[in-house]
Amino acid sequence: MSRLDDARKAINDIDQKMAELFCRRMEAAGVIAAHKKEHGLPILDPVREREVIARNSRYVTDPILRDYYVNFIENTMTVSRAYQSRLLDGMRIAYSGTVGAFAHIAAGKIFGCGTRVPFDNFKAAYEAVVNGDCDCAVLPLENSYAGEVGQVIDMLFSGPLFVSGVYDLPVIHDLVAIPGASRDQIQTVVSHPQALSQCANYLSRHSLAQREYENTAMAAAYVAESGDPTLAAICSEECAALFGLQVLERHINESRSNTTRFGVFTRTRRQPMSAEKEAPENRFILMFTVRHEAGSLAQAINIIGRYGFNMTSLRSRPMKELLWNYYFYVECEGTLSETDGQAVLDELSCCCDRLKLAGAYQTKVL
Repeated sequence: MSRLDDARKAINDIDQKMAELFCRRMEAAGVIAAHKKEHGLPILDPVREREVIARNSRYVTDPILRDYYVNFIENTMTVSRAYQSRLLDGMRIAYSGTVGAFAHIAAGKIFGCGTRVPFDNFKAAYEAVVNGDCDCAVLPLENSYAGEVGQVIDMLFSGPLFVSGVYDLPVIHDLVAIPGASRDQIQTVVSHPQALSQCANYLSRHSLAQREYENTAMAAAYVAESGDPTLAAICSEECAALFGLQVLERHINESRSNTTRFGVFTRTRRQPMSAEKEAPENRFILMFTVRHEAGSLAQAINIIGRYGFNMTSLRSRPMKELLWNYYFYVECEGTLSETDGQAVLDELSCCCDRLKLAGAYQTKVL
């Protein structure tokens, strides 16, 4: 047998083993997909992928082959993500609003697959996850201008769901109109009152009449249906594309720092993986009430600080069922490990009547 025949036989044997290993790898990817569905996590995990590439490339000592191997493992992970997406196509993601609303856009950017299911309000979207009609919900937690979304924060405190991811979506308002319309033709602009307010200087500078609409997506739909070239809407670029509108002018809101934080709500609380423990984006949420004793709140804050956790947010919210009683919402940097985490919770229980570890996640910008 020639060396060529030997090489071809070796490749055939290796390919057979690689096919078997490929199937085993994809089975493991399927288990990971089920975990991501349960915890409301996106398919792409760049931190984990970087870790895999860095670790596995060390197994290839030949520097020339190493470059090809990195390309090989990147392609393998691309195939793995595609397989996970296929498994998660049946995932149902609840959001409050209509098609084209910022929550609809955020859900699409976070997951990239699955079915986005609209609901009339925050509570309905939240309850859809509680009762199992949807796998997770994407709801706004806070806007950099308007502040916290109180109703959502209250449900997080009193309800059974947890936050497994937090994503910052920059709010960019564009002036959009029907195809063929020009900027000079526009006379009236329709949109949500908040969007109109955030673009007030632009509208005033161009002497444009304003008309309020329930939300930016519905305003865009109205302009598309009207066929009127003198009518424009303020909405996002993604929303304009959904309704077949053209963007006349980009980013007409004065502020460049308007951002909405969306939380992914799931029935199961996320447990950070080992690769995430040192990530600077790690956060967790604690919600609690303190006893009516002098220094109880200070004691709770001191316990959190004593374990080295930096609080990025501390807010109080009124408890609807108890007049002049409040609960506290705390976001902290870091990860609650099994040892320190339980110790913190045990100590907090001594000065807190109610205590909930409401979420563990990594912050990301969409």
